[in-house]
Amino acid sequence: MRIITANLNGIRSAANKGFFAWLQNTQADVICLQEIKAQAADMTAEMLAPAGYYGYFHYAEKKGYSGVGIYCKTKPDAVIEGFGITDIDLEGRYIEVQFGNLSVVSLYLPSGSSGEERQVFKFSVMSRIMPHLEALAQNGRDVVICGDWNIAHQEIDLKNYKGNRKNSGFLPEERAWLGDLLNRVGWVDVYRKLHSTATDECYTWWSNRGAAYEKNVGWRIDYQIATPELAKKAFRSTIYKDERFSDHAPLIVDYY
Repeated sequence: MRIITANLNGIRSAANKGFFAWLQNTQADVICLQEIKAQAADMTAEMLAPAGYYGYFHYAEKKGYSGVGIYCKTKPDAVIEGFGITDIDLEGRYIEVQFGNLSVVSLYLPSGSSGEERQVFKFSVMSRIMPHLEALAQNGRDVVICGDWNIAHQEIDLKNYKGNRKNSGFLPEERAWLGDLLNRVGWVDVYRKLHSTATDECYTWWSNRGAAYEKNVGWRIDYQIATPELAKKAFRSTIYKDERFSDHAPLIVDYY
């Protein structure tokens, strides 16, 4: 089973950069999308359901903003849109598909980098979704949460960790929250399970400033985080950088 997660920074932009041609060659079973920046009326037939895939989306109310989606080769047994928390769900940040005992989630946590107000909202979201993440971990299902978490967990997860300790995405409170999710709640960071010490090649996002991509001054903020039994089945994880569809790179994980 191959699962891909990709923040597209606009599905229409990614389409123009060849994302859908690439997708057809990936042999992926499930593709989780974040930051599609579109509503249903903006979507082409290919965007709604690429050849060979079913498509499901949770759009943001605000036009050209946020939004998540999932493509899957097999029609799911159930689809869940949103957390059931109104102000979070208006931003289109969560969709889950279920196949038998397996759940695959596409998640887009807020960024706090635009200012204090959004950082306060980010902390609020983190606090309010924790019970949901705890329940998912304990419901007996195999679950993988794919997405842009907007948090670099450890110093090895970003190039310039010393200069970013007071910046959103690497704040102590954010890192502690993610650590709590992994340590106390019991979720597994699949990439780190397979690449325990990898540094420069682990990044999935690069700022558009200062030639960050060319210099590989990146951050690892896109994750597949799985329940323990599913995480044990992961045997290969790669970050696709041969083409650029976005300021993020797709994260690919193969499971037995």
